Amino acid sequence: MTQNDMILEALTHAPITPIEALKRYGVFRLAARIADLRAMGHDIETKKIKLLNGKTVAQYALRGSPNVL
Repeated sequence: MTQNDMILEALTHAPITPIEALKRYGVFRLAARIADLRAMGHDIETKKIKLLNGKTVAQYALRGSPNVL
């Protein structure tokens, strides 16, 4: 299974952040994988969220899937 496949499967269940992608799937460049998936025609939304430590990260969700942003 490719990284794109793993991320797409994850997005069908819940939104994902780069930190989650790294911990769960070993994906260092989530934004690049999201760009690949968008180029394939998947409708993915981006939302900026603030973490408890005050930093802001992107959160990605597949439009039309459960738990979308």
